[in-house]
Amino acid sequence: MAEEKQEGKRKLNFLLSAEKEVQQWWENEKIFQQDAPDEATEKFLVTFPYPYMNGKLHLGHAFTVSKAEFLANYYRIKGRKVLFPFGFHCTGMPIKACADKLKKELNPDREQVPSEPTPTQEAVVEKAASEKKTTDPSSFHSNKSKTKSKADGKGQYDIMKSLGIPEEEIPKFTDANYWLSYFPPKAVTDLKAFGAGIDWRRSFITTDVNPYYDSFVRWQFNTLKQLGKVVFGKRYTMYSPLDGQPCADHDRASGEGVLPQEYTLIKLQVQEPFTEKMSPLSGKKVYLIPATLRPETMYGQTNCWVAPEGEYGAFQITNDEVFICTQRAARNLSFQGYSPEEGKPKLLLSLKGSDLIGLPLKAPLTKYDVVYVLPMMTVSAAKGTGVVTSVPSDSPDDYAALQDLKSKKALREKFGVKDEWVFPFELIPIINIPNMGSLAAVKAYEDLKIKSQNDSELLAKAKDIVYKAGFYEGEMIIGPYAGKKVNEVKNTIKSEMIAAGQALLYAEPESEVISRSGDECVVALTDQWYITYGETEWRKETEKALSLVNTYDKDVRVLFEKNLERLNQWACSRTFGLGTRLPWDENWLIESLSDSTIYNAYYTVAHFLHTDLEGQKVGSANIKANQLTQKV
Repeated sequence: MAEEKQEGKRKLNFLLSAEKEVQQWWENEKIFQQDAPDEATEKFLVTFPYPYMNGKLHLGHAFTVSKAEFLANYYRIKGRKVLFPFGFHCTGMPIKACADKLKKELNPDREQVPSEPTPTQEAVVEKAASEKKTTDPSSFHSNKSKTKSKADGKGQYDIMKSLGIPEEEIPKFTDANYWLSYFPPKAVTDLKAFGAGIDWRRSFITTDVNPYYDSFVRWQFNTLKQLGKVVFGKRYTMYSPLDGQPCADHDRASGEGVLPQEYTLIKLQVQEPFTEKMSPLSGKKVYLIPATLRPETMYGQTNCWVAPEGEYGAFQITNDEVFICTQRAARNLSFQGYSPEEGKPKLLLSLKGSDLIGLPLKAPLTKYDVVYVLPMMTVSAAKGTGVVTSVPSDSPDDYAALQDLKSKKALREKFGVKDEWVFPFELIPIINIPNMGSLAAVKAYEDLKIKSQNDSELLAKAKDIVYKAGFYEGEMIIGPYAGKKVNEVKNTIKSEMIAAGQALLYAEPESEVISRSGDECVVALTDQWYITYGETEWRKETEKALSLVNTYDKDVRVLFEKNLERLNQWACSRTFGLGTRLPWDENWLIESLSDSTIYNAYYTVAHFLHTDLEGQKVGSANIKANQLTQKV
């Protein structure tokens, strides 16, 4: 047995020795250094999304690199001139947050700073797939997310130790720039040992530590601004109140790809005299504010829903009005200009859903003078405002819940619902849909043999059918826009309701987003620099360019197309982290995704400009970084 082990070890050592010998030959002969061939030569470029340098490369990187490496070698064997360059991304919050967290751990008495979350915070798991999301049929929503996890209970110091960093060296990592000089060379060593066929002459790190790449990004943004593609103003953006700045994908512990979802809040005014519970609000204009994606259906309101056991509050709004909603919604509203003090919703009265049942409301557009608040078991506090307006003619959920109340006396008695709050309210036909008629929710309910509001799967299917058909094929049959297509007048009706003071705009994250500082993000209206990706002509040019690309798989093309549809004004600046300063306003840093949109172009010139990762050694073109002006 001992002899077999010795033989196995001898073979392993022989293979490792041969591997090192071959890799050294590759390096000596510059096998993977590829200059631009003449036009007659077939060529192939493969790139890897440059990894973030807040640690060592891991197995996931190796798995993805193996795909690029396989493709590169395949085309080399086929006789093409193959280029495989590799850069290292250091822009954004994570490195600075980790450095600050380490500084705090080593100096616990110092003032607290925004920091990387504890591993427990970082291992946030997406909500169960069974929790339904309310979506606009005209928008694209990805269900993909990034879930990160690290060993529970470790602080930043322990994480550094687990990476094999000597304890005496760990304090150096309190300087964010030290990460930039430490981890990228380690990654180069690991990729060489992996055997990756990379042209290392073209490698670089990002941020202003590398003055050449810094100049490249400044040139990019100056050019975009000159073209009118970068603008300043208040826009909805994902925002971390703890960090005090927008929270882009690279700034998140969970919720990658989540965007702001805009709703219309419908103002349902509570009619006086108020109940005893509501009496502290007497004399004020008090509104329940359901959030909807379908303002054009407000002609069909018959009632309003709340969760009987839900927690609600009456919150003071800037114009002396009072809104009743969940604390979560009030928090979002407070960052959108609706609270007397930004970020601090002013609670006037705490309420349970049961306190609201039976309240008479004045609802805009409907034919009924008064509608009532009723109980609904499936209202979620994690979406919208915790208040749902009811349009049973065109919402299967609303129809199911209303039918339950009308047909089940015990249910009415359980929640103290009076007959006069329910029975006088008949469905109002508002939209005609081919093959579904003017009461689409009823047809879908009956076709799918739904029995009650507890048939969640069937109701989700019915909702999908009705909402999509209503938006794309539906025709209004009520109000001033009768005879018009729903998708033609939806926004017009919304705008008119807002102008009349019957509604307002509101936005919140599509799903939960946690920043790297462990903060639950909100949607805020912030003064920001934005890239105008949603601009019509620019999008058309991009779609035309995409049409010329071979995506190899139709599903890949669909993903590109759908993301182009939903991509709109993108907040491109930050105040915290590492990166390149906005050339015309150096109070702002360019965020980590915005300095990464054309970095592949930098590979074509990097080896002429500098010979090291940090751009401190001048390359063969003999151009100093300070000579890279806008004209150059």
